[in-house]
Amino acid sequence: MEKRNATPYRLVFAVAIFCAGQAMAQQPAPAAPTLTLQQAETMALKNHPQVQAAQNEAAYTNRQVVEARSAYFPTVNADVTGSGANTGARIGAGYITDSRLFDRFGAGLNFTQLITDMGRTKNLVASSRLEAQAGAQNVQATRYDVLLQVNRAYFDVLHAQALIRTANETIATRQTVLNQVTQLAQNQLRSQLDVSFADVNLSEAKLLLIQSQNSLDEAYAELALALGAAQVVNYQVQEEPLPPNPPGNPDDLIAQAITNRPEFASLRLSRDAAYKFAEAEKDLKRPTINAFGVAGYIPYIDQLTSQAIPSEYAAGALNVSIPIFNGHLFTARREAALDRAMEADQKLRDEQLRLARDVRLAWANASTAYRRIDVTAQLVQQAKMAVNLAQGRYNLGLASIVELSQSQLNQTQAEIENLSARYDYQSQYQALQYTIGQLR
Repeated sequence: MEKRNATPYRLVFAVAIFCAGQAMAQQPAPAAPTLTLQQAETMALKNHPQVQAAQNEAAYTNRQVVEARSAYFPTVNADVTGSGANTGARIGAGYITDSRLFDRFGAGLNFTQLITDMGRTKNLVASSRLEAQAGAQNVQATRYDVLLQVNRAYFDVLHAQALIRTANETIATRQTVLNQVTQLAQNQLRSQLDVSFADVNLSEAKLLLIQSQNSLDEAYAELALALGAAQVVNYQVQEEPLPPNPPGNPDDLIAQAITNRPEFASLRLSRDAAYKFAEAEKDLKRPTINAFGVAGYIPYIDQLTSQAIPSEYAAGALNVSIPIFNGHLFTARREAALDRAMEADQKLRDEQLRLARDVRLAWANASTAYRRIDVTAQLVQQAKMAVNLAQGRYNLGLASIVELSQSQLNQTQAEIENLSARYDYQSQYQALQYTIGQLR
């Protein structure tokens, strides 16, 4: 049987593979996901471990309220007891007692109910509730910290992306100049030194692009950390409108910070809780009144003692416990609690002073950053005019390549300063909002 030639089939198969590869190569790369500042803040508050840890801590403090309040309720226990002993024996050592030993088996209930401890439990519950409220404020403070981290990382990414665009534009401009100078040098209208200067300027622009890309990678890493994400995603972050100018005087902002900052509220509540606990420790010296009760049934009892002991039993008692002396333990506990409360007072005062300083610094930084925007914008306009003049003078042979290169360098630096001023102000404004407790 004659074999068919496989060469045409192989050729068709190779062409098909080549076409498929070309089609795959021509498919556009997937676009980077976009991210707005609001989306970033929502993601961070949902995923960041610091927020979740603060919420767990707040839940713990709420459980402490239930623990302290449990003293108001009776304690009920069920007992099942069986014993065996030699008939007619007595316990002779260990305690002052006259209990008889006998064979028995029984089951019963006993309960204890606090009647009053002269306010100690009330103060303990109040202290626990204040600590729980302080824990809730700590959750809000942690949310503020996370939001501030997100804002800083977000604007750092925007800044780095803008620097990359500036670097690419600078490379394109200087590549055009290099091409023009090279062409003029080939026609003996410019020296090779001019070509070297233009080439150096292009290399500096490429170096700026490399540095900007490194800054963007660092900003993406910081953004992932702020978002509480395990993986770094190169988001295409969206521009945010420029915030309004900061107020002219920081004094009113200080009052807002003292009113709104959750850290200050947390310390104030912790201070109040410490004083309540000191009151509770003071109440240790007061009498405590408890009610007790027992009830049960003895289905089996030694026949020799069954005439004297009934099979059912029930009893109740009221006990008043009056502390007399315990080696100054209660006094030491009360004084230690009072020292803690006074320490909390001083911490609150220190926090108030620190808040005032932070507000003034944040206001000064935001005001300076805002003024830089207009100054750097004017600098960019002047630098562009200088480049156009230098380019015209160079084309006419009235200026050297050094003058043109210097004007291009000045323009690049001015654009970078303007970008830094804009994004720095956005970041500083959010820091000011954080300081006065107005961050979203």
